[in-house]
Amino acid sequence: MEWYYALSFLLGMILFLMFMGIPVALAFIAANMIGATYFMGGNGDLLRQMSRGIGQLVNNALPTVTTFNLMPVPMFLLMGEIFFHTGLGNKMFAAVEKLMGRIPGRLSFVTVAGGTAFATLSGSSLGSTALLGSLMVPEMEAKGYKKHMAIGPILGTGGLAMLIPPSALAVLLATLATLDVGDLLLAGVVPGLMLACFYVILILGLCLWDPTAAPVYEVEPTAFSEKMRLLFFDIMPMMSIVVGVILLIMNGWATPSESAAFGCVGVLLLAIVYRKLTWASFVASVTGALRVTTMALLIIFGSATFSALLAFSGASSGLIRWATQFEFDPIVMLVIMFCILLVLGMFMDQLSMMLLTVPIFFPLAQTLGFDLIWFGVIILMALEISFTTPPFGLLLFVMKGVAPPDTTMRDIYMAALPYMGCAILLVVLLIIFPQIALWLPNLGE
Repeated sequence: MEWYYALSFLLGMILFLMFMGIPVALAFIAANMIGATYFMGGNGDLLRQMSRGIGQLVNNALPTVTTFNLMPVPMFLLMGEIFFHTGLGNKMFAAVEKLMGRIPGRLSFVTVAGGTAFATLSGSSLGSTALLGSLMVPEMEAKGYKKHMAIGPILGTGGLAMLIPPSALAVLLATLATLDVGDLLLAGVVPGLMLACFYVILILGLCLWDPTAAPVYEVEPTAFSEKMRLLFFDIMPMMSIVVGVILLIMNGWATPSESAAFGCVGVLLLAIVYRKLTWASFVASVTGALRVTTMALLIIFGSATFSALLAFSGASSGLIRWATQFEFDPIVMLVIMFCILLVLGMFMDQLSMMLLTVPIFFPLAQTLGFDLIWFGVIILMALEISFTTPPFGLLLFVMKGVAPPDTTMRDIYMAALPYMGCAILLVVLLIIFPQIALWLPNLGE
């Protein structure tokens, strides 16, 4: 079978099953079983073909889901769940709000600062957006903020959880693409902080352009001693966990798995010290982390088997030969791959996109001579932008669910666009100056 027929056959089965409403992981596994029977089963009756093909597929895929590199995923997820369910997130966010004082667009800046801190600790874009949307949008609208000033910063900072460690999605991407997990986590730090700064500049510009968009209002003054107490007791202890995780990885003092365990234990101890840990919150945290981890493992298994089938059928090598026969500049190929992810983001969730594209894009990127860690950050940026890509970006619907009832989807779309522009600007800078992403990983060598 020609490579393009094999590729169409495998992708077509997966898309058809997803269109029929079958969960993504199960759609991949079902399509992989059919593909393995056809491509790997050899000759003989159907049962014998199925037995040989599926057996070979499982043998190829099991090492992927039993690798030690996946250990940070449940640890980072549990860390974020404890931070969310114990109320430590609300405590830190309230402290950031008091420290801001009386400035134009105060609550928008509070959202960026608190949202960035929360995203780094929770590692969950959906959780961060849900929390900030339910807490901040009603209050900001009550203070007279226009909808784009209330909704936009929340949608922007929600995506930062993909870039700034601890990022479970970055660990999954590194595992699927066989990259160094620690290097990819470190590579997202500087771009993530730069993106947060871009959001601050954007909000400042919007406030100067239209002062009525975020009216100044009186706030109760906070004494300097109280500000110091909030900084050192409500913010610094929690942020020190993130800094500690990054330093452990960067200096080689611990593996990413050990650093993730350190972060998880750190958040757990903080919850105990602040008397926020209850049995109900602990059970909810473990249950949430277990649910997402199980789904992630199923998805990784499906992706690993899909990659094996693409390689065995010749689809991967054929696609690479076809793509590289055009005399396109490598950057043009990068832009094409980036645009494909943006289009997919209109209709699919991030894990599904990774499943479809990682087995194809990363071998192609290696052939084109790209640094794969740098390319991984570009992919994370594309996933981050696609989270808010109209009409079906997941964060858009999470925001719709927690926003006031009079908020329309058009309001949410228009609020998201300037922040998508900031993210695309960062991608352009990453292409021009790759060291933005590679400086920190190289520093740790």
